[in-house]
Amino acid sequence: MSEKATDTPDRSERRESSGLLLRHPDGSSFRFDPGALCLELLPTGGPGPLVYFEVLHEPADLVRWAQESRLPGGLGPGGGPGYGPGPALVVSAGEVAEARGLRDALWRLAEGHVAGAPPGPDDLATLNDAAARPPLTARLAPGGNREWAPGGTGAGLLSTVARDAVDLFTGAYAHRVRTCGAHGCRLLFVDTSRPGKRRWCSMERCGNRHKVRAHRARRTADGE
Repeated sequence: MSEKATDTPDRSERRESSGLLLRHPDGSSFRFDPGALCLELLPTGGPGPLVYFEVLHEPADLVRWAQESRLPGGLGPGGGPGYGPGPALVVSAGEVAEARGLRDALWRLAEGHVAGAPPGPDDLATLNDAAARPPLTARLAPGGNREWAPGGTGAGLLSTVARDAVDLFTGAYAHRVRTCGAHGCRLLFVDTSRPGKRRWCSMERCGNRHKVRAHRARRTADGE
């Protein structure tokens, strides 16, 4: 397993106020907000050495990711308040495989985008094919809030993710997609901050590690 793979978490849960809670195999955890739905899919695994972190094995795993993502509520088993018992999201085993394929393509497309490399034709086709399908359908709930309509499919979820990626790579923040500045961390994020100076996937993890190393280096230089 490469060093770059070691700082990519493999489990997540979401709290709306602070993004995803990523859990690393070493037992540590930290909050991470990549700033875009499509980039939230990446920590579930990936190509090459990132397969070590794979968590999308069965339909329930993809449904769980959708529930933990930045998508609004209503994707759980009940379908959302006021809509009865019908499931809001039904995923097949084949759609889980498609999710892994889209995610792996997004890894390569996003890292290539950061490096200024042209997108690979196969990865571009994977993204565009997913985006061409009907996305999840949003509607107004009886309580006045926005929710996803019941009966969504894995294909619809992936279309929603793929369309988000198209918007990201072609939108106003396309130049703000970055890789964490920490050595060995491959997590990607879009810097939506006003100054545009975000360097780390999370100050809680990589930012603090950098501070500790810098402090130790200063002490060594001062002869302490």
